[in-house]
Amino acid sequence: MPICVRQTATRVAHKNKLYALHAPEVECIGKGKARQPYEFGVKVSLAITEKHGLIVGARAFPGNPYDGHTLAEQLEQSSILLQDLPGTPQPKTVLVDLGFRGVDSEVSPVHLIHRGKHRTLTSTQRRWLKRRQAIEPIIGHVKHDHGMRRCWLKGQTGDALHAVLCATGYNLRWLLRAIVRLGLRRIFFILAWLHWIVNVPSHPLLAHRKRFRRLTFPLPQNAPIGVVHQAN
Repeated sequence: MPICVRQTATRVAHKNKLYALHAPEVECIGKGKARQPYEFGVKVSLAITEKHGLIVGARAFPGNPYDGHTLAEQLEQSSILLQDLPGTPQPKTVLVDLGFRGVDSEVSPVHLIHRGKHRTLTSTQRRWLKRRQAIEPIIGHVKHDHGMRRCWLKGQTGDALHAVLCATGYNLRWLLRAIVRLGLRRIFFILAWLHWIVNVPSHPLLAHRKRFRRLTFPLPQNAPIGVVHQAN
């Protein structure tokens, strides 16, 4: 009953309007595009590496917050995911769009680069800035090829898990393409074969040999093969 009352009271455009009874966390997100001006769902932030396009962060932000207010939490997740790598790499420079203006103090000491700082950027930083558009096709692949367009898990926890699982699927496909591109298929095949030899017993079916017995059916005398003999 409280949900129905809330839906009835907020039929006009309202910040806390209820868009789905089965998913109260759904928000109306403005895209600013002529083909699809609005989307209904939960905002998800992705972080990728600058050179190879590997996803190093995927986090859901319920409540449709301002883009700039999500950057600090996204960098926190990326730092946690990268802390076990050799050398403990940490994000030092972030390439973003204009939606992240004015949050330099929140992400300090990370250096923020966007088009609004074009006059103060060096030639190297301007070249880096051209790579920011590389995340757009990755977002499209994660949506259409890895299921991020629709979440089948319930609640805010389901949204967070769904974002991480979709990013994991993309990274696995990225890894398989890298194996093919670098010609490492034979090496991985040999390693898998050696792993199978070490872990699988030499005769796995010997213990079950007695279970498989040949079944024989006695035929009556003077009955030709292929003819069914019926007993009276």
